[in-house]
Amino acid sequence: MSSLDDFAKTKLAGLEARHLRRELSVTQREDGLWVTRGGKLLLSFSCNDYLGLTHHPKVKAAAIAAVTRHGAGAGASRLVTGNHPLHGELETRLARLKGTEAACIFGSGYLANAGIVPVLVGKDDLVLVDVLSHACIWAGAQLSHARVEMFRHNDMAHLGELLETHRAEHARTLIVTEGVFSMDGDLAPLEELRLLADRHDAWLITDDAHGLGVLNEGRGSGAKVKADIQMGTLSKALGSYGGYVCASQAVIDLIKTRARTLIYSTALPPASIAAAIAALDVIEADPALAARAVLKAQAFTRAVNLPLAQSPIVPIHLGDPVTALDASHRLEDEGFLVIAIRPPTVPDGTARLRLAFTAAHADADIVRLAKIIREKILP
Repeated sequence: MSSLDDFAKTKLAGLEARHLRRELSVTQREDGLWVTRGGKLLLSFSCNDYLGLTHHPKVKAAAIAAVTRHGAGAGASRLVTGNHPLHGELETRLARLKGTEAACIFGSGYLANAGIVPVLVGKDDLVLVDVLSHACIWAGAQLSHARVEMFRHNDMAHLGELLETHRAEHARTLIVTEGVFSMDGDLAPLEELRLLADRHDAWLITDDAHGLGVLNEGRGSGAKVKADIQMGTLSKALGSYGGYVCASQAVIDLIKTRARTLIYSTALPPASIAAAIAALDVIEADPALAARAVLKAQAFTRAVNLPLAQSPIVPIHLGDPVTALDASHRLEDEGFLVIAIRPPTVPDGTARLRLAFTAAHADADIVRLAKIIREKILP
């Protein structure tokens, strides 16, 4: 056995002992709600397809038509030969939805966040990040070589203290947060963030991956308070794949010429772009659709006596990984797919079940799930 194999096996054994090893489970999505896993048909409450658009007939038809006409892949990066006219159409639609001058599409949300921060700041600058922000935000901050400081979750007093202490030492400062936090489902205090950013001449970036399509008639968490840069994904409520950034024309032009994760990545395939455009059509044609996922989550939180949901995401905090895994297995026995989330995705001591509600979940199924969790999972 090579030293590399020995290293890998030792690391895996350590993770196994702490119940933190991750493994892929073969899962067939039958439609927007039901999946087959381990020979069982399960009702999923773990998917980010908040509006059920991955299986919407118009979205699927648009993807199929794009493949038939344009082929399966983009062929190259956008700056070489991959900038299909569909890119411009989707970017125009996203900018209009977000109320910005322009937009830029990336290969994924991870690539977007990893790429845009290093374009804007460098070694002489400061990045302030909410401690519960997604891993790709931290990746972008680290790649920038700027000074990185975390502020306590949604703690504006702490953020203010950091700005007072460090802002004057740096040429440029970024404040980065999620609009809807992916593991907790709560919202960032965007009005207060905007005020602090303006007061200290800082730039504000919000990751709205879990807000687009489900909050403020689909416009997302930043519809009423604009960040300097609004980032998001096409892979959740829009039911497709990819990431995007919305900002002023000048900022987008700079990103398109300097973001390494855009320059050196093959462009999104035409099918993904066409599907996202069709999903935006569906949302615009049915304004009530965007609100349904949050309403379903709120019905659940009322039923189990939890704080009222602010988004489609509801965590059930259980503490240690073993308890969370056991709860997930018990729900699977009852016919539900509800995944246990463990460190390092969440902080130590906060392992949980993460429930994701969709517009398509039946009220009766939510009532049954709530009853089981209330009686068999919650203390």
